[in-house]
Amino acid sequence: MYNHIKEDTIMTETTDTAQAHTMDYVDYEVRDRVGYITLARAEKRNALNAEMVTELKRAFAAAEDDEACKVIVLRAAGKVFCAGADLEYLQRLQQYDYHDNLADSTHLMELFRLIYTLKKVVIAQVHGHAIAGGCGLASICDFVFTVPEAKFGYTEVKIGFIPAIVKVFLLRKIGESRAKQLLLTGDLISAEEAQTYGLVNYVVPAEELEERVASFAQKLCTENSRQSMEVTKEMIARVQEMSLEDGLQYAAEMNAVARGSEDCQRGIDAFLKKESLTW
Repeated sequence: MYNHIKEDTIMTETTDTAQAHTMDYVDYEVRDRVGYITLARAEKRNALNAEMVTELKRAFAAAEDDEACKVIVLRAAGKVFCAGADLEYLQRLQQYDYHDNLADSTHLMELFRLIYTLKKVVIAQVHGHAIAGGCGLASICDFVFTVPEAKFGYTEVKIGFIPAIVKVFLLRKIGESRAKQLLLTGDLISAEEAQTYGLVNYVVPAEELEERVASFAQKLCTENSRQSMEVTKEMIARVQEMSLEDGLQYAAEMNAVARGSEDCQRGIDAFLKKESLTW
């Protein structure tokens, strides 16, 4: 679906409208203020191994620091969005001791935490099945667009493994009852069911997926303050850890800070003057 150039290091190609960064398993490019991170290991159904996780961490870190990028889209090449962990890689991990496996698990945890806490909004563009770790990768994004044909599920229990890391985020996203249904059965569900569960925001026809995601990303870019989205996303992540009183105090303090921001002053001024505002 997407072109892929193999290189060992990130490269940059600068034009008036696009920048591109390419690695071995992941592509990163920017078009019209939208950063596109593409899983580019189609021959392995975009299965995750240590190298791919490393490159994803590099790509998301680059997108976060990239002034040309305001919103991020995570997508994939080939027929499958992501099949989860590379089984050959999992076999090698069985030869590792506890400390080596802990280091590898921490590596994946850091990727999930990075996406969840990233300053910029991340949209998952799921054009094919998202299974196990691949489902986790999609579900920790801020928005998920998918095609009706895609299947979702956490199948770890079926191979004697556990969906440990994603569980932390899934409980926050869909609650205990739904999380138990998915994690303990290991069953695959349809895109429509995933939407009902709260895993997916939008189910759209395959031929419309790319355009719908691009349009939604542009809506966020042009209609919303970068600073406001960043702070709101951060608050959503942090307030859930707080008591009611601490959460309310934190919200009041952040509210006061936001009122003095340049973006807020600009937005209110435009509103009072009945002027249209493009961010």
